[in-house]
Amino acid sequence: MAYSPMAKWFHWITVALMLIALPTGFVIGHIKDASKMGFYAIHESAGLTLLFVAALRLWYRIKHPVPVEASLPAPMRMAATGVHHALYGALILQPILGFFATNAFGFPMQGATAYLGFIHLPKFMPAWEWGANVLLWLHQTLGWAIVGLLAAHIGAVIFHQAIRKDGTLIRMV
Repeated sequence: MAYSPMAKWFHWITVALMLIALPTGFVIGHIKDASKMGFYAIHESAGLTLLFVAALRLWYRIKHPVPVEASLPAPMRMAATGVHHALYGALILQPILGFFATNAFGFPMQGATAYLGFIHLPKFMPAWEWGANVLLWLHQTLGWAIVGLLAAHIGAVIFHQAIRKDGTLIRMV
């Protein structure tokens, strides 16, 4: 089973953006000085870019489905499909929740936290503290769920590469 160069590109761009968005998101709450806004800017820009990449990646995957390896046992195929579907859904929903939470807190992506540092996105809702806190909780909970899904995904790659020796990792680089 071969992966197209475009599928590989989408995969590794997603990985790079997640390596930016996840760590910055996890440390923002612990920063108490003026650098906090810089972390927000990086986190929000990586997250919104991740939304665009994930949507394009999903569109590409629908148009170019990956053939399922016939020798893979049915439970493994089901687990792989489930984790991939959950990751696609989470990578699309997560930035939307974050963007809505930011707006509900009254902080649209403008000024110091403009998208990519210079694209000002309009505020589309009034400040709403209760809703903002619910959205933030959902955003944070989904962030931890993504970490779990990534652990399952990376664990499966290691299993296939080291135990099954089927070349899964080699095909993706």
